Amino acid sequence: MRRFVVIMVCVSLMFGIIGCQNVGSKNTGVEVIIEGEGQFPEFLAGTWKSEQYGWEFVFEPNGTMSSIVHNFGLIEMKPGRVIKVPMRKGGKGIFEPGPWTVVYTPASRELMVKIVLKRVYAEFGGGFIEGSVIDIINGQISKDGKVWIADWDSFPDITAHTAKYPNFSLNAYDPNGYDPNEGISKTLIFDKVAQSK
Repeated sequence: MRRFVVIMVCVSLMFGIIGCQNVGSKNTGVEVIIEGEGQFPEFLAGTWKSEQYGWEFVFEPNGTMSSIVHNFGLIEMKPGRVIKVPMRKGGKGIFEPGPWTVVYTPASRELMVKIVLKRVYAEFGGGFIEGSVIDIINGQISKDGKVWIADWDSFPDITAHTAKYPNFSLNAYDPNGYDPNEGISKTLIFDKVAQSK
């Protein structure tokens, strides 16, 4: 149920059902939405990191993300830029970001980011994986502005191709099972590790 609410709030904000203002630019690959009045708060600008799963976000003063470290492969990515990285044994990896969204609600101090990777491709041994993934991270910023406790909902669509298993879905890696409509859910704790320059 919580995941349904998160998705509906995200959709509502993007389509203007709830009063909000768009202060970012889609041209940068990141859309920034502030619910109600105001700007992206200064205390949020900087680097936020979660040690649990490797996520990292760098927020600029206007709310855009200049870079992230994605949980998938722990690779630094920039919005709108295709990343190509060497893999072990001479293979390659390709990561193509889709649109990213930042939503901040001043009244409740809630910060939500939606990260879309529209193409994930990585070679390994005699095979490769490919697909896409959408991650929604949503939670409240502490009163001192130094901790962000967030729910992380991930919606992977990843397939592995090997000689033995030419079309094997990796979406069921959650030990509790995987429903593509529900996603995989975890709780993350982010710490503010650096202020924006």
